[in-house]
Amino acid sequence: MSSTIDSSTATPGPAFIARLAPLGYPLIRITAGLMLMPHGAQKLFGWFGGYGLQGTGQFFGETLGMQPGVLFALLAGLVEFFGGLALVLGLLTRPAALAVTFMLGVALTVHVANGFFWTSGGVEYPLFWALTAFGIFLRGGDRFSLDARLRLPI
Repeated sequence: MSSTIDSSTATPGPAFIARLAPLGYPLIRITAGLMLMPHGAQKLFGWFGGYGLQGTGQFFGETLGMQPGVLFALLAGLVEFFGGLALVLGLLTRPAALAVTFMLGVALTVHVANGFFWTSGGVEYPLFWALTAFGIFLRGGDRFSLDARLRLPI
């Protein structure tokens, strides 16, 4: 299976856009990773106003009913922080994106009772990021990634 993308599927436009178009996907992959990492840092390290592993674990266990809370907080934090880092680097992109997709699928179960809109704590935000992560899983690291540089068949 070829990993090249058929440029004929792109919408025609000015030449400068055609030259920049190959940067579109890495921009999405890297941004997704960068957006995940602070959430993991909140859970794991208490950075950015987070509660750290113990506080997040207590919330997961007591409020969300996810027992053992510290274990689930650790898993979520690891996926967000290190999975996000893997997406930024394009290293083990598919396994990282699949882990993020699964983790956000779990998050959807927490938010579904609140409806759709994120402003009400609904599924909008985790659904968007789960679908973004799944799209990254389908595409892989692509050419601007460590996966490609290291010729990892992932």
